Amino acid sequence: MSEGFLQQFVKDYGNEPGWLRDIRRSALDRFAALGFPNRQQEAWRYTNLDPIQQTAFKSVDFSSPGVIKTVQLAELMGDTIAAQRLVFVNGHYASELSLAKGLPDGVIFGNLSDMIVSHPKLLEESLTHYAPYQDQSLVALNTAFLHDGAFVYIPKGLALAQPLELIYVSSLDGAGIAGVSYPRNLIVVGDEAQVTVVERYVGVARDPYLTNAVTEMVGGAGSHIDHYKIQQEGKLAFHLGSLQVRQGRDCHFSSHAITLGGKLSRNDVTTVLSDQGCDTTLNGLYLVGGQQHVDSQTSIDHACPHGTSRELYKGILSDQATGVFNGRIIVRPDAQKTSARQSNKNLVLSDEAQVNTKPVLEIYANDVKCNHGATIGRLDEQQLFYLRSRGLGEPEAKGLLTYAFASDVVDSIKVETLRNRLKEWLFVRLAGQGKLEAA
Repeated sequence: MSEGFLQQFVKDYGNEPGWLRDIRRSALDRFAALGFPNRQQEAWRYTNLDPIQQTAFKSVDFSSPGVIKTVQLAELMGDTIAAQRLVFVNGHYASELSLAKGLPDGVIFGNLSDMIVSHPKLLEESLTHYAPYQDQSLVALNTAFLHDGAFVYIPKGLALAQPLELIYVSSLDGAGIAGVSYPRNLIVVGDEAQVTVVERYVGVARDPYLTNAVTEMVGGAGSHIDHYKIQQEGKLAFHLGSLQVRQGRDCHFSSHAITLGGKLSRNDVTTVLSDQGCDTTLNGLYLVGGQQHVDSQTSIDHACPHGTSRELYKGILSDQATGVFNGRIIVRPDAQKTSARQSNKNLVLSDEAQVNTKPVLEIYANDVKCNHGATIGRLDEQQLFYLRSRGLGEPEAKGLLTYAFASDVVDSIKVETLRNRLKEWLFVRLAGQGKLEAA
């Protein structure tokens, strides 16, 4: 790594707390040692990151050429899903678009760079503790260059009725710049507390850009956490996302990952059931067309007894799109009385679309109930014939059946505004054509 690069690194981050600066340097060294993942590694066998390595990405801010102005950003975001929101543009906090007031006493909801100054002890105790970077090069890269993101803290016993929304907008309008951002979110939920977090990534750009996002989350004993991630990046975007969760005793956690956009998207979800009685739900839906590529990797680690997990990921692919699903459930030797089930179902709408799916169970305990399965198929010809015999055209019939395939994941979303919005997005994407238009 060049001396000039290191000087820039010190220049950019030299004024922050020593503990964070030390973590950055350690993560930077670790990324230099690990390098980018490659296809010789089993977890990256079907996803090629060479286009990212061959692109000269640059960090951009509000003053950079081609950045869409505030009035255009509001239109790009669309209607917000939650009243309380933090908005980031190209990785930088946009206070004029955010609203984080009127929350109950004890709740902390703000951008990470400010919170490091105002709540240094809380950040030092938690930041980077739940998303280890020693063996994950992309997490190491994010940790080395994290600039901003969201910090959410819900104190013990508080149930927050309204969702909190985190919106990340990438907006470069034909400036010939390949932008990059490293969003970092930290969500700490106290014992017996409850929160819903909606994480959205949207973008419009005529040039490629990269989002390398990491969200780390810890749930205290008896807490309830619902997390939604909606990825609607631009057509030429690269999105690399990682969600790392640590659940305490009797913690209930659910994750819903909806992938609609991006040229190449990778979504890693890891949750550790680190105490007894944990409950985990992982749901996912990916819709890709054109030459989009989506890679979903999940890991549910049952480390203690009496844990329950459910996982359902569904994919819809058309044109020359490609998809990957690799779901792993681990049941440790002490995790007796575990109940776990996993399913990945894929609907392929063209001869050229491809899916590689690999559900995995690793069971080291003997008193458990676990099962898994995966399917890849096409639309049912008999159902299609039935709808057409009732007067529907072929495109409309295909669109209706495709929507029905995705409906159980959509209907599991508890936030009504988000659920209705997703239904609208799906109708637009399907457009009664029996195929998917790229987002």
